[in-house]
Amino acid sequence: MGIRSESIEDVLVALHLGQWFGWGGKEKIYENLVIHSADEKPTEEWLEEELKNQQAEWDTKEASKQERLDSVKAKLEVLGLTSGEIKDAFDL
Repeated sequence: MGIRSESIEDVLVALHLGQWFGWGGKEKIYENLVIHSADEKPTEEWLEEELKNQQAEWDTKEASKQERLDSVKAKLEVLGLTSGEIKDAFDL
């Protein structure tokens, strides 16, 4: 997961390869969702729930990553590195 899912479009893109869906209006909302394949149209409820799940998973991974980074930085400080040296090491 590289970026945080922000819309049902992000969920749809991850479901299948290719242009299997589109939008029948200017707004990218469920009411305008058009399926161009033999796939069944996901329900709005499922898409919204999946979006929430993907966002929660991403948020948890990012928080865990930040906690690990903070731990590494604290350990480097204990070893005698300055905050400037630590910053330089992580801003490669």
